[in-house]
Amino acid sequence: MKLNILRTDSKNPDFIALVKLLDSYLKTTDGDEHDFYNQFNNIDVLKHVVIAYKDNKPVGCGAFKPFNNVSVEIKRMFTKPEFRGQNIARTILQELENWAQELAYKNTVLETGKRQTEAVNFYNKCGYSIIPNYGQYKHMENSLCFKKELS
Repeated sequence: MKLNILRTDSKNPDFIALVKLLDSYLKTTDGDEHDFYNQFNNIDVLKHVVIAYKDNKPVGCGAFKPFNNVSVEIKRMFTKPEFRGQNIARTILQELENWAQELAYKNTVLETGKRQTEAVNFYNKCGYSIIPNYGQYKHMENSLCFKKELS
């Protein structure tokens, strides 16, 4: 089964549907802190969205937004649970990194929750390094921030 990758924006209905699944998943893992994190996940600002399709069905997504002049922030990474372990997230992340590089960005940064152990392991495997928590995540116990230099 071939994976098809689409570059789009946050108005894409498949992206909106995947984000709804992501949000309900995060509501369980974030617990009481969900509302705090959720306020930073408004998708209207996302102009760079990647969706993965398998057999013409949306199975995963990710996005980025400018963080500063040289970095983008990776947002809304999600793969449907039944499709995990098939390198879909890695393919999406690679496409986001390539797109950021094409736009002359030098780094990617992101935040994930310590309770999302699969995500933490995934970013470590993809060459991301833990950095001090930035911005709104500075004082959040549950947050882990990562950075990767794009070559």
